[in-house]
Amino acid sequence: MRVEKTFWHGGATEAHGTFDACETVYVCAARCHEPDGKLVRVRQPELAQILLPRSIQGYDVMVRVGLDHYMHHRQRDEIRQTLAEKGIPLSTGEVSVLGQRFLVYLEALHFSRAPAFQEALARDGGWPLHIDATGEDGRGTLLCAYAGWRGWALGAWKIATERADAILPKLQDIEARFGAPCAVMRDLGKAVIEAARAFVAGRPIPILGCHLHLLKDVGKDLLRPSHDALRDLFRRFEIVPRLRAWVRDLGRTLGTDIDRARGELRDWLGPSDERLSLPQGIQGLAVLRALGQWTLDYAHDGTDAGFPFDRPFLDLFQRCLDGCRAAEALLAKPQNDRRVHQTLERLHRILQTVRSEVPFAAQVRTLERRARLFDELRRVLRLRDKQAPFPTEAQRQLEQLRDIREALEVFEVALRERRPERGPGQDMRSAIDLILRHLADHGPSLWGHAIVLPGGDIRVVERTNVILECFWHGIKHGERRRSGRKILTQDFEQLPAAAVLARNLLKEDYVAILCGSLDDLPRAFAALDASDRSRSLAARLRAAAEQRVATANHEIVSSSLPKADRDIVRTEAMRERILAAARSRAPWYPVRKPAQVAAGNRRLTP
Repeated sequence: MRVEKTFWHGGATEAHGTFDACETVYVCAARCHEPDGKLVRVRQPELAQILLPRSIQGYDVMVRVGLDHYMHHRQRDEIRQTLAEKGIPLSTGEVSVLGQRFLVYLEALHFSRAPAFQEALARDGGWPLHIDATGEDGRGTLLCAYAGWRGWALGAWKIATERADAILPKLQDIEARFGAPCAVMRDLGKAVIEAARAFVAGRPIPILGCHLHLLKDVGKDLLRPSHDALRDLFRRFEIVPRLRAWVRDLGRTLGTDIDRARGELRDWLGPSDERLSLPQGIQGLAVLRALGQWTLDYAHDGTDAGFPFDRPFLDLFQRCLDGCRAAEALLAKPQNDRRVHQTLERLHRILQTVRSEVPFAAQVRTLERRARLFDELRRVLRLRDKQAPFPTEAQRQLEQLRDIREALEVFEVALRERRPERGPGQDMRSAIDLILRHLADHGPSLWGHAIVLPGGDIRVVERTNVILECFWHGIKHGERRRSGRKILTQDFEQLPAAAVLARNLLKEDYVAILCGSLDDLPRAFAALDASDRSRSLAARLRAAAEQRVATANHEIVSSSLPKADRDIVRTEAMRERILAAARSRAPWYPVRKPAQVAAGNRRLTP
């Protein structure tokens, strides 16, 4: 080798800050060529181990940006400030580019370590595959394959919609890289059921249905019609807007005396008053305002588990009914303060609507009757808590599953006995039939969680997909922290699928196999570029993907308006073309004469 050239260039790493380097490039003295025709050149390995190809940024800078962005969910300005304190100035655009490059390197390193991950999963006796997809408002759908016992995301992909023909190839790719799973846990979506059935294809791999999703599906089908009807009644009679306006008017009436009113309200709440007397003046108005606020605070009766576990409009009805009864009890007492009495009468007029109107009572009776059936099924399945944790020992898990199965069989028999064959119990009959139909459709997938390990021990698969649901919750919580937005539609559409793999870096056992420790991650990334530093790994993979797209069959797009099409359809050029064509009013546009229409003649006359 001989010296070809020596040149100066800049560099920036966390370890060294910003610096200038004088690098020497060596070339083969015999003018040997690489297989691709390029001269054999060697650059100094010390810089190759710390700087990205064709970049002045170091691998450790890219890792810092990626960890802060996708693991700690920090904003770009926060990342810039942290690096600026270390003497590394970056623009927000450079932070975004480095974050995207980090995900490319992380995904490549993840799949390059697939044999080591497969060996670790095999030592556990296998791994249960959890499948689930998430998104926001039907956009940015992310599909994840998750190893349940280890808590690792093995793969993640962006798909247009949940379809079996889009999910199945992803599962087959995961099996080719990490081996076959010992069980498949999925939700009750039609696409996922078909994909899991095709993936197993007759092999002795149990397909398990999520107990929590079964309970949710039953609850939504059972309670949604009457709950939606009750919601529509509240909207029709405008009870909540009227009550809020009443509370606001009362707050304006109290005006600057609001603090004094709160103090007198606390005094009224202190000693118990069995006579239920309403005080006069400011204290009386404060009591009435608190009664209206208590009625509006019906969401507090829920458990934040969402519908159908919480029935907010049923809680609102009950609070309105209790508030109406309390107002009547106060009205029955003599009142000396005319203003307080009139305010109480106005509150009573608003609340008594829920009791005087026949539709309210009918819908509430139906909803309460069905809610009791749903709560009974919930108790049988023992899903009282949101996460429904299993006991720690396998034997206790098996005993719990056996008890739940026996209780569900007894419940099913009891439902058949309680089902009215004829008479006025049509709603109860349809409700019981709905539950029995769900149990018949998904009953076989509710059991089979015990997995016999190669050594003879038994390990139990989770009976819900909650661990993956919590995994998605962590990602969405982090994205909300980073973006400051509650609705993540745009964020999830722009979020790369490899960002899911960044959550694995929170697992110490995963990091130990991937690179040893997070401090060693820059060196592991540098090893990916060691064989070819003509371009960065991101550029090489992008070129390879474009080549595959040009030569392979394209994936079927089932979404009506995916992002790639939306970027074209919503352009101003597309709009102008369509409007120009509409304004042209071409003379050859076919017009059907009335006589042709009446005679049924389909020929068009120009």
